[in-house]
Amino acid sequence: MNFNTLSGRFAALTILFVVLAEAAILIPSVSNHRRDYLDSRLERAQIASLALLATDESIASDLESELLETAGVYNVVLRRDDIRRLVLSSPLPAPINATYDLRDPSFVALTRDALRLLVQPQNQIIRVIGAPVLQAGQLIEITMDSAPMRAEMIDFGLRLLAVSAAFSILTALLLNLAAQRLIVQPIRRVIGHMIAYANAPDDARRIIEPAASMAEVRAAETALAAMQRTVTSSLKQRERLAQLGQAVAKISHDLRNVLSTSQILADRLEGSADPGVRRTAPKLVGSISRAVNLCETTLAFGKAEEAPPQLSLFNLSTLVGDVIEAERLATESRDSREGAGDKPEAVEFLTDLPAGLTIRADREQLYRVLTNLVRNARQAIEATRRPGTIEIGAGENETGWWLRVGDTGPGLPEKALANLFQPFTGGIRKGGTGLGLAIAADLMRGHGGTLDLVRTGGDGTEFCLNLPRHPHAIHG
Repeated sequence: MNFNTLSGRFAALTILFVVLAEAAILIPSVSNHRRDYLDSRLERAQIASLALLATDESIASDLESELLETAGVYNVVLRRDDIRRLVLSSPLPAPINATYDLRDPSFVALTRDALRLLVQPQNQIIRVIGAPVLQAGQLIEITMDSAPMRAEMIDFGLRLLAVSAAFSILTALLLNLAAQRLIVQPIRRVIGHMIAYANAPDDARRIIEPAASMAEVRAAETALAAMQRTVTSSLKQRERLAQLGQAVAKISHDLRNVLSTSQILADRLEGSADPGVRRTAPKLVGSISRAVNLCETTLAFGKAEEAPPQLSLFNLSTLVGDVIEAERLATESRDSREGAGDKPEAVEFLTDLPAGLTIRADREQLYRVLTNLVRNARQAIEATRRPGTIEIGAGENETGWWLRVGDTGPGLPEKALANLFQPFTGGIRKGGTGLGLAIAADLMRGHGGTLDLVRTGGDGTEFCLNLPRHPHAIHG
């Protein structure tokens, strides 16, 4: 037993209190048993003496010895009518060692005499004085051995101790089980959540949900949950700010180059009436648009604070349909702006989803993740000016759900693979910032899941999303 644990100390205190309770019960009980034993000897002696007095004649010595042996005494003295009379007698084997008066004893005196007898192993001759029953005289006095009484007291004490110990052990076990369930297990649950959260503080699924029935433990869980949310938000913000700081140099360089190009083109517009202005104007607009887009996405990433996912059950087919419909509308809008001559080949959307598949996730965040992947796939296919397909599949197993987003595009560039999910370094298309996949991976981690690249090459690219069915297992 480890006394440095809460359960160990509780068990030790339970044992201590049970032992004290045993002592408080055992000592008075043995003391009362001693008094009952002496009272029974007085009654036997009184019955023997009254039988002799009724005959009013002397009796044979062998009969007298038999009466004394039956009563368990050596001598019987009865006082009646102020006359003290030795009714029954036999030789004493030793002098009288102690005298006990049972006519009006105190509790302290009875307890003290009982303990003194228990610690005295040698037999002693004792005198006992008591009041006769049924007012058969003024007092009765006997002499007897102490050894038989001591043996009776020890036997009684052992039997009482066995019964009391059985009930005490049962009580201690019930108390310990109650403490384990009501106190130790809730505390272990809190500790388990703290350890699990420390291993992955960016996983919002590891934040404890207060569920304890005890007010004190529930208050601790509530405070811990609030602290974990604050820490998770702070860690994400610090990580984003650190990444933003690392990207400042690159942003400044890229932005300077873009704006330099815009400035050169703007100078040409100001100083030339050449018809070539119509050809340079779109380039100027494109350069400025790229600069604005770079600034906006960078500032949005630096200020973003993703809230923990609000989990709910919903039909996956409906969500995938919304994503595909949004991409089709975006394609139609682009085609109407560019005209038929610049229109790339159509992209076909395919789905392989089990009918009625329901998953548990944050619908809005999962929509953003799928939109990022599908949009990247569509843009990659359109850049080839060849037809292609985007397929979205899903399924479930014992541990959770999986979603696959594959395309028949040209594959990811070699330089993008090393830092695919890192902001500002993992861009997969020209002019991109690499924020889309970084944000998507971060949203999946918030669900306790993952976003992985399955394959990429000349025949296309495939990503896989994994969502756990339940929060991470936490034992208490």
